[in-house]
Amino acid sequence: MKTKKTNQHTESLIKKVKETASKEGSGFWKRIGNELEKPRRKRREVNISSLERNTKEGEIVLVPGKVLGEGELNHKLTVAALKFSESAKTKIEKIMTIKELLEKNPKGKGVRIIG
Repeated sequence: MKTKKTNQHTESLIKKVKETASKEGSGFWKRIGNELEKPRRKRREVNISSLERNTKEGEIVLVPGKVLGEGELNHKLTVAALKFSESAKTKIEKIMTIKELLEKNPKGKGVRIIG
């Protein structure tokens, strides 16, 4: 059952992700579209400490939810997420939106989902 999102930005992002998934035949982006359709209270929240433990230097990571600022990050990552807390923004060297990642990597190759 689909629920109506009140945030128009999220609605348009889901539409763009699903269009890319069907055009590119990408199961990766289809999965992200399904994750983003979940109610806000069921979306993933990931702390910086979790990124530190579960990633390696130079990886590209996607969080289909919000990145929170608890913990320290001691290696360089590129992180794409739906939202970032203010403290998380200061701790991650390179952040991007899911839309930016979608445009740069329409096949979803080399991207890890965390959360």
